Amino acid sequence: MAGTGRPLVVFQSGLGDGLGVWSAVQAGLPAAITSFAFSRAGYGRSAPREGDHSPCAAAAQLRAALREAGFTPPYLLVGHSLGGLYQFAFARLYPAEVAGIVLVEPTHPQQWPRLQHEAPALAAVVRTARLAVFSPTMRREFDDQQSCLDALGTLPAPQVPTRVLVRGRFVPPEAGAFERLSRALWRDWPHLLHTPGVEPVAGAGHYIQKDRPDAVVAAIRAVAAR
Repeated sequence: MAGTGRPLVVFQSGLGDGLGVWSAVQAGLPAAITSFAFSRAGYGRSAPREGDHSPCAAAAQLRAALREAGFTPPYLLVGHSLGGLYQFAFARLYPAEVAGIVLVEPTHPQQWPRLQHEAPALAAVVRTARLAVFSPTMRREFDDQQSCLDALGTLPAPQVPTRVLVRGRFVPPEAGAFERLSRALWRDWPHLLHTPGVEPVAGAGHYIQKDRPDAVVAAIRAVAAR
């Protein structure tokens, strides 16, 4: 946790990532902005848990942790990759508790189904990684990522300031089919959240918060000011 003031900025990391991925962003925020980086069950010092690891369960877990820590809404949600999908779920489930949203290279709700269909060779690589290098928590999160998304689709998006930051560059093996799929999914975000479109960040890859923390800080400040 860092800073003082409201709304509370809540960071959610991606698959397999700890809190450290946000350190440069948190360091760049002004003292007037309070931030809290959440460690999901099975990461860092948080004990693993059994059962549901869907986006809806992750959102409920975050909400419970915020309440237990004494943080009251509304929150400014920031999420990277799969953590972006989890923050999307939180915003759909608890819209009255959300002051703003900044998604950083977020996982699109249809990313995995479409990857399997449109880039099967890359999907096969991901399946191999799941078996070879994913931790038990990572496997559960990966396997449950599609659960509850149909139900979320029936819920309205909160009418709050929203920014969606995406990479400005692709490198092999991300180029080709994955790049085409990513760009197609980017065009869908205005239909999922109240944003005019995605914002490519020059010079940044998937980890925008590491490559260009200034861009993430600027987006958070802009949303917090509205």
